[in-house]
This record gives sequence, structure tokens and C-alpha cells, in this order.
Amino acid sequence: MTKIISIVNQKGGVGKTTTAINLAASLAVLEFKTLVIDADPQANTTSGLGFDPKDVRTGLYEVLVNEVPAKDAIIKTTFTYLDIMPSNIDLVGAEIELINVPNRERLMYYELQKIKDAYDFVIIDCSPSLGLITTNSLVASDSVIIPVQCEYFALEGLGKLLNTVKIIQNNLNTELQIEGLLLTMYDMRTRLSNQVVEEVKMHFQDLVFDTIIQRNTKLSEAPSFGLAAISHDAESKGAINYLNLAKELLQKNGLTKSSKMESNHGLN
Repeated sequence: MTKIISIVNQKGGVGKTTTAINLAASLAVLEFKTLVIDADPQANTTSGLGFDPKDVRTGLYEVLVNEVPAKDAIIKTTFTYLDIMPSNIDLVGAEIELINVPNRERLMYYELQKIKDAYDFVIIDCSPSLGLITTNSLVASDSVIIPVQCEYFALEGLGKLLNTVKIIQNNLNTELQIEGLLLTMYDMRTRLSNQVVEEVKMHFQDLVFDTIIQRNTKLSEAPSFGLAAISHDAESKGAINYLNLAKELLQKNGLTKSSKMESNHGLN
């Protein structure tokens, strides 16, 4: 059974794209067939997996606006078990172009229904906004992962986001769940990071993932090489953190599978 998960937070710079890329890559390494969808006009997930957004001729924009079948917008990555539906700057105009389209909030849902059975997981990287494309992502999803930066103002805007999720649950997708809050950019040396961890866990308790994503140079520089952290440096803290997150996600969903490809990082 396919699970569709949106990575969402209207705050920028909290680790959404990093999470989308590295969680998807980690699931692929663990031999779960995964599709990552770049639903952000900045197209950082696309470039972060080694594709130039300027070269994207068929991506999420064409699927939503031009009614191109989703299967025609999917590209294979260097990971055996990972595909991507890329994006580019054209996605900026999608919200205006779809303004008069009937059921415009469900366009992504309709398209994913046609192809989701080919995958174990679909991971959607949402833009730092709560507009129509993000709404489409939430309507199409089974659950959401909310990255929370371990810095000052970490909880700022979180209430608004949770309220948006509740509105989607009440009106458009009654099955939508919160998969969990993911603490990112954690620096154990600072008192502030530890305070944020304590505060988030106190407020949200079991909704918070046990796995915490630490600040890590290799994790930060991997996208500049068009690589997931596990390809750039499999022994780095960032790569290990995201592999642990993938395992926690699988355990949370009652999924187990042999991981013979873990030793070669799932690369062709």
C-alpha cells in the first residue's frame, strides 16, 4: 500500500527540501520504491538530485496545468529505487492559471491516483507557502511531516500551519494525518537548540520524531554536487540521521524489509 507524505512548513529555511531529498534517498537505499515530487517553484529538490531545472521540459507544472499524464513527467535518478517528478520556475504561474479550473485543489490527487501503485512511498517537497500547490499536495497526501528548526522562533507560525492542516482535514481530505514533527538543524553545543527540543517535545509529545537532524557540513554541501547526503558521504552525521529517520518512519508504519542495498547505497 502506497503512502503519500508531504513535507510542509510555510517558514523557509527549516529543512523541507533537505528532508525531502534525503528521506526519499534513504527509503530508496532501504529498497522501498520511492517517488519524490518537487512541488516548489524554486526547484531545489530537482537540482539537489542532479537535474538542471532549466532543462526540465515535462514536470509538475505540465501535469497540473497542461494535463500531461503524471507517468510522462517522472524521471529515474541514480538510485535504483528512486524516481523524481521535477519542477522549474514555471510552477510560479500555476496558481493563477488554475484559478478557474473545477476541483483545482484535487488535481494532484487525481494524477497521483493513476501512478501511486508503482511506489511504496511518494514524498512531496512543498513550497514555503500555503497556496494552491501546497493545498494540492495536502489533499493528495496521507500524512505530513513538519520540519521544525532548532532555533529561535521555531514555533512561530506552527499554529497557523496546524490550523491549515485542520481545515484540509475538515473540508478536503478527512484522512490526512500528521506523521510527525521533525527537529532539524540541531546543534548539541548550544543551549538554544536543547531548549527548542525540550519545548517542542513538551508541547507535541508523541507527535515528535525521536530522530533529530543535526547540523552537518556534508549535509549542507551535498546539494551543490547534485547529490543526496548518503551518496556524498554515507558516513556523515546527516546521512546517518536521515537513514535513521527512514527506519523510524518504516517502524511507525509497521513496515520491514531486507536492506541488502544498504551496503552499496542503492546506486546503479
